[in-house]
Amino acid sequence: MARTKDPKVRSLLIEKAAQMLRARQPVTLRTLVAGTGVSTMAVYTYFGGMDGLWRAVRQEGFTRLAARLDAVPTSEDPVRDLAALGAAYLSNAMAHPDLYRVMFDAGFDLEDPSAADETLHCLVHTIDRAKTAGRFHGEVDPPELATQSWAIGHGLASLAVTGPLTHQALVHGVPMLTALFISAGDDPAQCRRSVELGWQPPSPS
Repeated sequence: MARTKDPKVRSLLIEKAAQMLRARQPVTLRTLVAGTGVSTMAVYTYFGGMDGLWRAVRQEGFTRLAARLDAVPTSEDPVRDLAALGAAYLSNAMAHPDLYRVMFDAGFDLEDPSAADETLHCLVHTIDRAKTAGRFHGEVDPPELATQSWAIGHGLASLAVTGPLTHQALVHGVPMLTALFISAGDDPAQCRRSVELGWQPPSPS
């Protein structure tokens, strides 16, 4: 009879691998399991080997991001929702900094390659809602605007997670997103209010 896999062990090994990568420590079977209480065989049991572990580490980052974005409530204000999605992206990065550093490392394959597109699709859908509501003008290209919006959130997240930006600097997301959405046709005063309502970055730990 096959042993039941413990999801806590899988999560433990993923977290340990991400931490070691961030610290630039050599990751081998032995160094990975050191201090965890599990054997090297666990890497094969749960991931099929080290290559499978690296895929799982990246995938876990996108899985947690998707869950955080899905938790953002949809309101009647799509521009507010766009800002809220950006803030959720930032919150996820700061809550899981080790995984965040690894998830965009294309040196490792993903278990599900489509996972990397989910963030963009979520933004595109919300931009379509903003166009339908008349907040953005009709010629706006949703994938292009979504990419620009994502770049702002990703830039702030990367700088905050790696340290150059302090938490206080995250307020810069409001004027940057406001300027971007005004360029897409939104009313300046209404846009500012919407972005301020949605952009609620995480509190310092």
